[in-house]
Amino acid sequence: MSELRHDPLSRRWVIIATERSRRPTEFIVNGDARTDGAHVCPFCPGNERFTPPEIAAVRTDGSAPNGPGWQSRVFANKYPALAIEGEPDRRAVGIFDRQRGVGAHEILVEAPEHGLHMADMEPVQLERVLGLYQERLRDLHRDPRFKYVLIFKNHGPAAGASLAHPHSQIIATPVTPRAIASELESARQHYYVKTRCLYCDILNQELEAGVRVVSADEHFAVLAPYASRFPFETMIIPRRHRHAFASESPAAIAALARTLKDIMARLKSVLRDPPFNFVVHTAPNVAADYRRRDYWGTIEVDFHWHMELLPRLTQVAGFEWGSGLFINPTAPEDAAAFLRDAAV
Repeated sequence: MSELRHDPLSRRWVIIATERSRRPTEFIVNGDARTDGAHVCPFCPGNERFTPPEIAAVRTDGSAPNGPGWQSRVFANKYPALAIEGEPDRRAVGIFDRQRGVGAHEILVEAPEHGLHMADMEPVQLERVLGLYQERLRDLHRDPRFKYVLIFKNHGPAAGASLAHPHSQIIATPVTPRAIASELESARQHYYVKTRCLYCDILNQELEAGVRVVSADEHFAVLAPYASRFPFETMIIPRRHRHAFASESPAAIAALARTLKDIMARLKSVLRDPPFNFVVHTAPNVAADYRRRDYWGTIEVDFHWHMELLPRLTQVAGFEWGSGLFINPTAPEDAAAFLRDAAV
């Protein structure tokens, strides 16, 4: 089993998961009816036997679980960073802290078609994917061992994708990751001083200025952040205050599907299908086993869920790792203008 180790200098948890070294980049069928020596994708329809059993799926034809007929499906990662069984068992190791690698690690296969880009999915298919994100968040938040659930997607080898079939990942952790904790703390402090949501304040200012707005409708805005870390980094944010992605209505999810398809198409057009990551930053699990039960007392008004899209056009190198400062060669104002003018 993996384990989490805490660095008291950076106040960062690290997952030590040696099992992850066995992840496949290719998948070869042996001893099977299809033994032609060809490379086979375990995420394609007909190959469900090569994945763990389904946890959830969208099936529009009434087909049975763990076989073809699905539109999107979720199953446990065969090579998980964290394991579902057991208790965290946090304890001291001298000056350090450690705990067992308890959590959840799931794969969400977004569509049956191998190599289908999110930009080329129909909005209804993106709605199915986003709906499954919500379903898995709600279910994992029922487990008091899990403090945070992160949804993310890696597209392209340079962004960390080991298989080309379109898929996202969902990881539930027994700790709040440092990057999330920093956002939560900033939002809480801003609210304590001004009794306003920091994200709403940023959103209103950006919409008024307009120079870093890629697109906006009545439901969502797409922004190039003022201090973008990477060229063409963008954020999708609800225009109405919402702290939890899982609580968004079906109408909002339909609007988000259209927005996500549009920005993906713009990035694909302008940057010629770049490798990218995207992450969903939503509220933590307020029902988790916290020592301070009042800690999230203002979470519904101080935090604002959002998506971050991060094209991987530059390398994170020595200066960035050593300093924590990012060097971005493209001004977000220029990136937003390029994306606004993109032909989609």
